[in-house]
Amino acid sequence: MNFKTFQRAFENEPKYRLNQATKSLFQDLIKNWQEATGLPISLREKLNEEFPIEISAEAFTSKDKKTVKTLITLEDGLEVETVLMRHSDKRNTVCVSSQVGCPMGCSFCATGRMGFKRNLEIWEILEQILFFARYLKDLNEKITNVVFMGMGEPFMNYQNVIGAIKILNDKNGFNLGARHISISTVGVIEGIERLADEEMQLNLAVSLHAPDNKTRSEIMPANKKYPIEKILATVDEYIKKTNRRVMFEYIMLRNINDSEEHARTLAKLMKKPLYMVNLISYNPTGIFDPSPASQIKRFKEILEREGITVTQRHEFGQDIEGACGQLATNN
Repeated sequence: MNFKTFQRAFENEPKYRLNQATKSLFQDLIKNWQEATGLPISLREKLNEEFPIEISAEAFTSKDKKTVKTLITLEDGLEVETVLMRHSDKRNTVCVSSQVGCPMGCSFCATGRMGFKRNLEIWEILEQILFFARYLKDLNEKITNVVFMGMGEPFMNYQNVIGAIKILNDKNGFNLGARHISISTVGVIEGIERLADEEMQLNLAVSLHAPDNKTRSEIMPANKKYPIEKILATVDEYIKKTNRRVMFEYIMLRNINDSEEHARTLAKLMKKPLYMVNLISYNPTGIFDPSPASQIKRFKEILEREGITVTQRHEFGQDIEGACGQLATNN
């Protein structure tokens, strides 16, 4: 569905019709326009013909039932993966993709090794969320959080990502609060700068994964264009403008970035009031080994001793290859 074309379909309708349609789609979670009984029959037939809302997808559920991964087939035959994480505190988080593949080439990430196919359109981003909103409706539950941490670099598809977020946030759309939406970037400076000027209180996460440029460049080619010092300077300006906390994600790779010296170097970088670190156990994609639990514990202790705010991400969906860094398709 082309969302601009969809909106233009209502130009000759009363103004409230578009709001009715979007509420039916994103809040009533209809699966066919004939279910939107508040719309005239002729309009429903037109929408079904020109803007069908069926989603072609295959779902996979983890053994513990906490994670569901879906493979969505797009109109051009390309595929994209998205993941639902069901937390014990009743939160339901959808991890959304913004691109088919990814141009950033991070060596620890299965998506990065796919290469880049194309950006996703606004509707293609929204249908990932819509799929799981419908899924949860059948369980009398709702999506509580959306994170742009799936396939792709969100800031390389900035306009469509923000366009989708505005519909997520809109009272006639999904009506999801901006503080429940997070965007993760490898450190695309231009995107961070643009986000600072958006009038939404979104959450920003930066995939750091190393405390020095040498190590980071070895595992993240984007570091050559976006080195650590430039990223941190841009984040500092972002914080000045927004007064929002920024999360720095750090994937733990055995004998690559997990030494005590790495922890001490990272602590020096992170000693700022609105910085926090999120440690992530590496989910195998065939290249590296994950850091042992004892090493992660020691790494975390060093950061905490230096006064750094640290969290550790709970693992979701590794058995269905739906965990962080594991998303990839056969396109």
